[in-house]
Amino acid sequence: MSSELERSFVKQLQENQNLIHKICRIYTDGEDAHKDLFQEITIQLWKAFPQFRGDSKFTTWAYRVGLNTAITLYRKKTKSINTIEFDNKLHKIDQDEYNYEEEEHIKLLYQAVQQLNDIEKALVFMYLEDKDYTEIAETLGISEVNARVKMNRIKGKLKTILNP
Repeated sequence: MSSELERSFVKQLQENQNLIHKICRIYTDGEDAHKDLFQEITIQLWKAFPQFRGDSKFTTWAYRVGLNTAITLYRKKTKSINTIEFDNKLHKIDQDEYNYEEEEHIKLLYQAVQQLNDIEKALVFMYLEDKDYTEIAETLGISEVNARVKMNRIKGKLKTILNP
C-alpha cells in the first residue's frame, strides 16, 4: 500500500478508535477478549481500507466492518482468529486506555444488552451512539422502518430484563 493510504488509514483509525472499543465492549466480557477483538477489527479495517470508496462516512463503514467482524467471530464457538501483523508502534498509533471501572448502571445496561441477539446488540449500540435510523438501516442492511420497529421491540425487551 502507498504511504499516503497508510497515513490516511492511521489518521482515521486514531480518530475513531473509541467506536471500535465500544463494539468490543458489547461483544466481549473481559479485557483480553476486548483486546483480541480490537486487534482483529483493526486488521479487518486495514485489509478492507483500499476498497473504501468514501460513498459513506468512514464511521459508517467502520461500524459495518467492526460489527460484522464481531458478529462473525463471536458466533463461532472456537473463536480462532487468523491474523496478519500490524504494528501499532510502527504506525505511531497510541492506544487510548479503556476505562473498565464504569459506573454501576452502565454495567447493568451492558449485562442486559449481552442477553440480546447479535443484530439486536448492533442496533442498540448504534442507537446509543446517537446514530439516526437512516444510518443504522444503511449499516445493518435493513430498511429504516424495520430499524425503528426492531428498536422499539428491543427497548421493551431491555425494560423487562432491567425491571423484572
